[in-house]
Amino acid sequence: MPEKQVKIYTLSTCSHCKTTKKFLNECNVEYDAVDVDLLNYEERSAILEDVKKLNPKCSFPTIVIGQKVIVGFKEKEIKEALGL
Repeated sequence: MPEKQVKIYTLSTCSHCKTTKKFLNECNVEYDAVDVDLLNYEERSAILEDVKKLNPKCSFPTIVIGQKVIVGFKEKEIKEALGL
């Protein structure tokens, strides 16, 4: 079974975002992370539109695992989505 693609949208200063990255690293999960606040204006605007489609409140972290979207650091939900 192929691994699910994992993408997380974060803020560089967000403690929940840092915890999420740390957790994924501890589980040896490869992921693509975007620190939205570190992007230039045009990139940030485009990414925020994408995030709003996944999470209308546009809060962070917004985690996409395969087709599942998880908002916030919810360890149990993340593990389930990853099949851990």
